[in-house]
Amino acid sequence: MPPHPHRPPELAWQVFRGSEAIRHGLLSRHHLRGASWVRLRQDVYADARLDRDHALACRAALLRLPPGAAIAGPSAAYLHGVEHAAGFTDDVHVLLPATVRADSQPGVRVHHAPMSSTRSGLLVPVGAAAPARTSPPDGTSPSAGTRPATGTRSPVAAPPAAGRLPGTPGRTRSPDPAHPHNRPGPPGPADPQNSAASSPFAESSPGALMILAGPPPRTEPAACAWETAVWADPVKAVGIIDGLLRTGSVNRSALASEAARNACRPGGRRAAWVFGLTDGLAQSPPESHLRVRLALAGLPRAVAQYPVRVSTGLILHPDLAWPEFRVAVEYDGQWHSDADRMHLDRRRLNQLVAAGWLVLHVTGRRLRKEFPALVREIRAALVARGWRP
Repeated sequence: MPPHPHRPPELAWQVFRGSEAIRHGLLSRHHLRGASWVRLRQDVYADARLDRDHALACRAALLRLPPGAAIAGPSAAYLHGVEHAAGFTDDVHVLLPATVRADSQPGVRVHHAPMSSTRSGLLVPVGAAAPARTSPPDGTSPSAGTRPATGTRSPVAAPPAAGRLPGTPGRTRSPDPAHPHNRPGPPGPADPQNSAASSPFAESSPGALMILAGPPPRTEPAACAWETAVWADPVKAVGIIDGLLRTGSVNRSALASEAARNACRPGGRRAAWVFGLTDGLAQSPPESHLRVRLALAGLPRAVAQYPVRVSTGLILHPDLAWPEFRVAVEYDGQWHSDADRMHLDRRRLNQLVAAGWLVLHVTGRRLRKEFPALVREIRAALVARGWRP
């Protein structure tokens, strides 16, 4: 039988600095090379059982950044629930105060907040995270598979002379162990009296081992939408912000306020333009990308999920529509190849055609590799139905 993995309870489900774990006698260099741990970046390791997602990359990046750093832009959008905003291998976007400098690192894109104190990129209150436990709940063990909430730096006391630490300081547990990403829920109101205690970058006692045991500090949804609009490719940015709108993390009023508040900042005009292209009705990132790319190609702006009443009384919602010309576009993802799904789609198509609509279908492959031809086909359909470029 393979040897039992060496995984000290203080480090179970955690992200930590390898050098500190060695210094405190929790692990050796040999242990760090074992299958129990995964190296995320220089001197940063994690429990190998953790999901390889962007949240893990964010936790690793924060451990090598100075206090005051916050996850921002597309990375913050991921933490707010937009899973397609970033992947495990994508760069982590972080925001630092204007007076703080940090060396550039592979896989980390550092941005600096402006000097003005009126900047709206407020952090989501980390006090909303579950408090840290000083010992496992009754009847559980650190290796039982329960995952802690992720992100807050928490000091772990140095071990006594015997080399063992009592309890499991600094560990927290997610209220929903089955959740794949263990993301915190909507933030609660900040408590100014507890701001120091809740800060993930609070000073710890000298020599303490720093781990992350709470939600990573991140900019609030409207601010991260603005950052995404300024920092990311416009097509990708619209897809991410559509995701924030679709999940209810932000609304159009908040986007308008954010654009107005930051109108004079560098990138302000770009952000306002990107916000104008967004639409929270899109059902998937490819639908968002298709809508924006068609608009940028010179076609009239399509309406997402436009309601069409057919002869049976049903109301159908084509992915994209030009109601004035009764032209619609349906995006066919991989799930459309299912036989039952194909049957429903074809019946739906027949109903739209019977209602006088011209329906074109777009596959992911055509969107990626044949986009110019796709634009010509849609343009021809619109012209045939009366559009005058």
